[in-house]
Amino acid sequence: MAQPQQPAGMLPPHPGQPHPMQRPPQMMAPPQPDPIMQARIDADFCPVDLAVGGPGHAFAFCNEHKREKCDECSLDFTALNRISKVLLTNPNLRCPPPPNVVQQKLSQAVTNTKEEGNNLYKVNKRKEALAKYNLAASIAVQRPLWESSAVFREELSTVISNRSTTLLELGDYLGALADAETVIAIRRNWPKGHFRKAKALVALGQLEEAIDQYLSGCSLSRTMPS
Repeated sequence: MAQPQQPAGMLPPHPGQPHPMQRPPQMMAPPQPDPIMQARIDADFCPVDLAVGGPGHAFAFCNEHKREKCDECSLDFTALNRISKVLLTNPNLRCPPPPNVVQQKLSQAVTNTKEEGNNLYKVNKRKEALAKYNLAASIAVQRPLWESSAVFREELSTVISNRSTTLLELGDYLGALADAETVIAIRRNWPKGHFRKAKALVALGQLEEAIDQYLSGCSLSRTMPS
């Protein structure tokens, strides 16, 4: 007569023992780190002398001068502390979401406020339009650091570009120039920033530099996809 097979993972019963014992599950050994990758991590590791403080001891500062941004220590914890502040004020947010998740309400607020400014600009209410652009810019910079930087650059550059035009027409040529340079810094390959800067430079009497900026804008316009 054929003997019944023992189930996998079961020990054969000992004499006098009615029920077979089950073998304990085998623990999987943790994978070993890749030695090349580990060497790179070790080579890039740089200890930082920092201090923590603020609400919940969630904010970092240089240890020597207790500054968030310290040129003497070559340390800047501004971005890190900004994330800490968001997490601290949102206890239900355990970790930053993926970067492809965008706050649609914030984007809508930026767009609506910018459009209010555009409508005021069209009816020659320049100062009122400027106030709306200032508000739209302040909303745009509230976007969390972990969200797509492309969305941030597009929203903010558009608002600041419109504000540059408004400042120019209000006679604040230096303010218009500063905003145009900000647009270029945020979104360098956008032709409109260079055109805004060219107009501000013309108003300031810097014609040669204005021509250079105008040509840069034209060059970018030709390379942009239609």
